[in-house]
Amino acid sequence: MQIIGAAALIAVAVIAAAAIYGRTHRVAVGVANSGGSDGADAERERAERSATLTRREDSLARREADLEAERQALAETRRELERALEQAAGMSASRAKQLLLQEIEDQARHDAARRIRQIEEETKRDAERRVRNILSVCMQRLAAGHATETTVSVVQLSTDDMKGRIIGREGRNIRALENLTGVDFIIDDTPGAVVLSGFDGVRREIAKLTLEKLLQDGRIHPARIEETYYQAKSELEDHIVEVGEQSVFEAGVQGLNPELIKLLGRLKFRTSYGQNVLAHSVEVSRLAGMMAEELGASAKTARRAALLHDIGKAVTHEIEGPHALVGGELARKYGESEAVAHAMEAHHNEVEPQTIEAVIVQAADALSGARPGARGESLEQYVKRLRDLEELAMRHKGVERVYAMQAGREIRVMVAPGAIDDDAATLLSYEIAREIEKELEYPGQIKVTVIRESRAVEYAR
Repeated sequence: MQIIGAAALIAVAVIAAAAIYGRTHRVAVGVANSGGSDGADAERERAERSATLTRREDSLARREADLEAERQALAETRRELERALEQAAGMSASRAKQLLLQEIEDQARHDAARRIRQIEEETKRDAERRVRNILSVCMQRLAAGHATETTVSVVQLSTDDMKGRIIGREGRNIRALENLTGVDFIIDDTPGAVVLSGFDGVRREIAKLTLEKLLQDGRIHPARIEETYYQAKSELEDHIVEVGEQSVFEAGVQGLNPELIKLLGRLKFRTSYGQNVLAHSVEVSRLAGMMAEELGASAKTARRAALLHDIGKAVTHEIEGPHALVGGELARKYGESEAVAHAMEAHHNEVEPQTIEAVIVQAADALSGARPGARGESLEQYVKRLRDLEELAMRHKGVERVYAMQAGREIRVMVAPGAIDDDAATLLSYEIAREIEKELEYPGQIKVTVIRESRAVEYAR
């Protein structure tokens, strides 16, 4: 029985082991079968992904080729449009671009002009009190007696009511007078008088004659002012000839060309260091004649050369160069001898003196200028500054006339309305002001006024 029981236990153990082995084998086989299925799925997924990428690459390549073709077609269309536009406009693309750039540049210039005008207006509002203080200081510093005597004329009035008529409605009459003559008309509280101020004696005399004629006539308006101005100018030219003939007689010189006599007459309205140039010339002529007689030289040559030695100053606005050399050329032009022309050129050592008459003229000129009270250095500097102001402004294109006013505190520039528009006038005033700052020395400040006026004239027949 024990043997049977042991055998039974062994059989049960064998059966149990077999059962466990069977289950284990099935599990292993299942795991192996499951691993093989997953690998196949991954391979299929990679193959599908690769195929998808290939299709996308092909699609992108086709799209890129289509885009390139469209780009080329658009470029060709653009070229055709440009050719059509060039034919329609009658100009090339480069020319059209140049015109466009020029138009943009002009527009920018006009914008700049408007901006400058705006800045100037703001500056005027903000600095008005300071400007008044500066101008008052300048007037006090420039109020010298000897300058007043040679740069100011006074016109007497019958009544103070005439001042209002001279000024005119909204100042139109006085503006017309100042613009035509280039002289400053000062109408203040001085009873029965109008003061004319200007460094150019000829202008001031024309202005004085014009105003006196207007007061006698009684009609004062811009048209009448212009007519009277030209009448006064013509009369002054006749007066200049008379003055020249009188100076020739006083100096004891005969046979001068009429043009030289006229130029001598103009010297009456010029000063040199505060000394009247015509009176100085007559004085030098007398001195030279006496010195030549004492030294045994030609008194005739010395007197002629001395009388004409400063004649170049009468045309300094028209001809550039030292007045001595200009005068010598004028003398030759109008028939004077080489001895006279040489003595004129040598009186400031522009050329080396070669004759005794040239040395005599030089000495007589120095004596006349060096006598006590003959000259004032400050006045000459003052007049030179005013002349430099006018010459500086005249260098600009489109400028017709320039007048220094208010004792050099203001410069008025008359421009051609067809050559300069309103914006360009603003730029011109700005440029002139900057040039004055760079090139000239002056006290205080100088106001630059650019005047652009257009007129329409027609005649009823």
